[in-house]
Amino acid sequence: MARAIWTGVISFGLVSVPVELFSATKEHEVSFHQFQRGTNDRIRYLRVNERTGEEVPYGDIVKGADVGEGEHVLIEKKELDEIAPGRSKILDIHQFVDLDEIDPIFFQKTYYLGPGSDETIKTYALLRDAMAETNRAAIATLVMRSKEYLAAIRVDKDLLVLETMYFADEVRAPAEVIERLPGKVRSTSQELRMAGQLIDSMTGEWQAGDFRDTYTDRVKDLVEAKRSGAEVVSEAKAPEATNVIDLMDALRRSVEKARKDRSGSAEPDASTEVPLADMSKAELLDIARDLDISGRSSMNRQELENAIGQQRKAA
Repeated sequence: MARAIWTGVISFGLVSVPVELFSATKEHEVSFHQFQRGTNDRIRYLRVNERTGEEVPYGDIVKGADVGEGEHVLIEKKELDEIAPGRSKILDIHQFVDLDEIDPIFFQKTYYLGPGSDETIKTYALLRDAMAETNRAAIATLVMRSKEYLAAIRVDKDLLVLETMYFADEVRAPAEVIERLPGKVRSTSQELRMAGQLIDSMTGEWQAGDFRDTYTDRVKDLVEAKRSGAEVVSEAKAPEATNVIDLMDALRRSVEKARKDRSGSAEPDASTEVPLADMSKAELLDIARDLDISGRSSMNRQELENAIGQQRKAA
């Protein structure tokens, strides 16, 4: 069993709930070292004085806070230690909020909160069940590894889960980083209906195990291929952006493909068909050509609609 990375008590009102904190996630990336090309020589980093080029002992290094215009304020480690929050055993709840009101962008890292002992399971379960029934999350602070964290405690099945959170000034506004904010864009009813059908055709139940980090899988395959001298296969090229002119056609073909992939049938679902009245004349001509309707090239739009409709009824 994993060791708890923090132990303490959840404190709200006059109630204290002993808990243990465990990391809920782990990374699975491939670990790399650096080597000089053509050799087996490892690359190591040294702390070097950029003026003299000489290596500096770790004990002689101090931190410098950039205060602008090339100036820095030098801070000793002991000065930081003096103002650092002490090791706290309290997970202090400040308020309860509706869980749905918290934007997930504030969530940073997930931890499991387990009961601190067998004797405190009932108190733990009471808090858990009351929060679940009211769909509340607890907003709290804790000190861990000499750093103060803002946290949200929520219910996940039988457990309480703690999410460390970004503070408000750590979350960027979209306008600060995105040059082309889309804003409101006018779409036709046909486009919205077709996009909705595509979403419906690709909708399913969330199963985390259905998804894998395929890039890391390819990295591992690359390592094994190079180790055994096998051929290395490159990844397929990314698709081009869809033009506005081709949007309806791309949506329609996407819906038909998604329906076919899900059902295993080559026949398109009738519910995905666009009404003839919503199609362009060029699209109607394509259908008329597939149905081998004679005289189609001289027909106007209404005549094409009537001919296609009659041919479909006859079929």
